[in-house]
Amino acid sequence: MKFRNLKGDIFGGITAGIVALPLALAFGVQSGMGASSGLYGALILGALAAIFGGTSCQVSGPTGPMTVVSAVVVAGAVAKYGNIENALGIIILTFLLAGVFQIVFGLLKIGKYIKYIPYPVLSGFMSGIGVIIITLQLFPAIGLSSPGKIIDVVVKLPEAIENINRISIISAAITIIIIYIVPKITKVIPGTLVALILVSTASYIFKWNTPLIGEISSGFPTLKISALSAFNITDLRFIFVPAITLAGLGTIDSLLTSVVADNITRTKHNSNKELIGQGIGNFVASLFGGIPGAGATMRTVVNIKSGGKTKLSGVIHSLLLLLIILGLGKYVSYIPLSALAGVLITVGIGIIDTKGLKNLFKIPKSDALILIIVLILTVFVDLLQAVGIGMVIASLIFMRKASNMVEASTSLTRVEKEDKEIAWEDEADLSIDKYESIYIKRFDGPMFFGIASKILERINIIPENAKVIIFRMKRVPYIDQSGLYALEEVIKEMQKMGIIVVMTRIQPQPMYLFRKNRLIPDIIPEKYIFENIEDCAKWLKQQSDFL
Repeated sequence: MKFRNLKGDIFGGITAGIVALPLALAFGVQSGMGASSGLYGALILGALAAIFGGTSCQVSGPTGPMTVVSAVVVAGAVAKYGNIENALGIIILTFLLAGVFQIVFGLLKIGKYIKYIPYPVLSGFMSGIGVIIITLQLFPAIGLSSPGKIIDVVVKLPEAIENINRISIISAAITIIIIYIVPKITKVIPGTLVALILVSTASYIFKWNTPLIGEISSGFPTLKISALSAFNITDLRFIFVPAITLAGLGTIDSLLTSVVADNITRTKHNSNKELIGQGIGNFVASLFGGIPGAGATMRTVVNIKSGGKTKLSGVIHSLLLLLIILGLGKYVSYIPLSALAGVLITVGIGIIDTKGLKNLFKIPKSDALILIIVLILTVFVDLLQAVGIGMVIASLIFMRKASNMVEASTSLTRVEKEDKEIAWEDEADLSIDKYESIYIKRFDGPMFFGIASKILERINIIPENAKVIIFRMKRVPYIDQSGLYALEEVIKEMQKMGIIVVMTRIQPQPMYLFRKNRLIPDIIPEKYIFENIEDCAKWLKQQSDFL
């Protein structure tokens, strides 16, 4: 572990730990294992994934998607064995096996295949997770115990409204309002933490009649290995599919966060090493009764923005949580469950892909269909099946549309005579090789979900002296939602670097999508769109003072 960024890592880790605290408590309660399990998961997974993982500044812990599946596992085990004590062995074994599967995924180098998941599948999946989280918190928000299943919530909600606890719903509403207001006042202290402190203090002072989180265990977490003694070989049927689901979901969740971290820090993570680190963390956390988790996007971004750059920041985040467990556990018991419900409702809202849903009628109909199908299957059927079916549909649709197309490739080279890559035929007579700051990015084939990650990777290799980058689009006959959003993100990042992005010879289908989604002219002005490379060359020569 390196200490070259000690000050930044300390501050980043502490800030991430403060953000993680209320979320760990809330996810622990939602899982059915209790607030302590959420803290133990964040503490142990956060430290071990940071040490053994492949993303230098990633902060890991319980996340919304992972908690949704964990809650299903816990509810099913309790239904089978009668209570949480009797079911603990089967629950721990499921979480433990999920960690083992993640380690296997890493050893088999499966991480590199995650980039082939289409955007509509991820969008529908994440939005479905958000809907599940919000729906399951409706009962706690009104002072009642959650039924545990979406369909039960829908059926029982009308009857539950008659027994509403007004104090509970007020505390949930205040929590949500504070969470959204605080960032507009200051970003120094997380809104979730401010909300929990204020609402819990008010509940204690005014003795609000609302269910509380209750006492949580203080001191170091203890091993729960003895609970595994009740395991029966026939239980493997019960735990195998949930364990695979958790491992697959944790893999997707973590590697997406790793990509976000790469884009912010201009680094490159090791996806397979990251999976091994996540697997080790979830394996060990389960032995102490912690719920499984993954790389957490919000906590990772907070860490980076606060100065965290190395693995040390993730470890410091865990150490802070340990200190909280050792010294402040007794105060956590005064937090209203309705306040935690308010926190989770905001988490659910944040997970929903509003961008994808807002553009539902602006993207290709096939992408919109996939998004809706995956969303519905995620909410009402099964998370793993939703992703699997979405992938199959996406693959079939693409094969139909692009059966005669080859996988696209891109290049990024300066315009110069000694260019090692063969220029396209219409670049032969260009006389702009004297400009050291002009680069050409050639696209050759459809821009679809299979190459979206390659487009994003190009952000990290943009030369520092680049002032203009020409996107050659004449050989791009088709672009889907994944390609569109990846291209949009790349262009925005380049513009932040002060680079002008111009496009030449855009084909009809991509042009329709660009205009429909306002990529042109909101992100790339009309003056940077050229009919052909010759017109672009003439414009460049007029910019000689700039170049």
